[in-house]
Amino acid sequence: MMRKIGIIVTDPEDPTAIAFGRACQNSNVEHQIMDLRDAEVSIGKHPEWRIGKIDPLQFDAIIVRDVGAGAFEGVSFRFDILRQLEEQGVLIINSPSAIQNAANKYYASCLLSKNGLPVPGTKVVQDTESAMEALEEMKDAVIKPVFGYKGIGILRVRNGMPISEDGKVRERGIAEHIDKLLEQRGMLYIQEFIENPGRDIRAFVVNGKVIGAIYRTAPEGSWINNLSQGGDASQCLLTPEQEHICVKAAEAIGAFFAGVDLIEKRDPKEEEATETFVLEVNGTPSVAGIYKAWGINAAEDIIKDVIGEI
Repeated sequence: MMRKIGIIVTDPEDPTAIAFGRACQNSNVEHQIMDLRDAEVSIGKHPEWRIGKIDPLQFDAIIVRDVGAGAFEGVSFRFDILRQLEEQGVLIINSPSAIQNAANKYYASCLLSKNGLPVPGTKVVQDTESAMEALEEMKDAVIKPVFGYKGIGILRVRNGMPISEDGKVRERGIAEHIDKLLEQRGMLYIQEFIENPGRDIRAFVVNGKVIGAIYRTAPEGSWINNLSQGGDASQCLLTPEQEHICVKAAEAIGAFFAGVDLIEKRDPKEEEATETFVLEVNGTPSVAGIYKAWGINAAEDIIKDVIGEI
């Protein structure tokens, strides 16, 4: 019997979604593209799931590229469907729990720390006074949305002053920003800014192995390295210690495949980086950067290993 793999996407033209589809074709695996925003469930004597007109229980495995953003109840519903399909015996890659672990920066940081991995100093607070104390203590810090992505919505604060993406000090102080962010989010995730060589590292882990890594270098004058924010991808060779960190980080999150983001701390007086920290783990990473830099087709590795798990 021919194996069947479903691919969950929101944008069929997404390069990673296309790469998954081609990898299935190259492995002689039947596949279908689905959008969880089209899902419906009928509940009577037992639940019946449909994604558009597709019965998702027909698949041996479902690979999740993107469940879609939106209102809390809608996103929660889509994750509940993935959990239920998993309970019905469909292999979900990455598992809904792994994707949720990775997406929640607070929870992910706790998992990484619990597993002995190096993470930047972090404070999570719920009031202005505590936030101001944390910022004063850290001197140079980044406030990140707990469920943010692509470097969107982050705020750097150095010596009590907000710093724009190009590294310039904004005229207004930080207090009003803190009040506004707390009103919007109800809590703040504040992380020490790690002095670095103007770049970070995205390593791609598949099934317990690092298949490659890239440097993401910020545009000139900027301190944000994300490729979606104009960063540039180039080849990176990890040290054995960094590879070990990446594998353990993906394992701590529970991810079959992951993009592990590292930052190298460099003392201004030193030429070489002195420490490596895990910034975060992406449970639905793009495969475009590593292909551009190395020609490595991560989708092929993922599909091959998923077939081995079916």
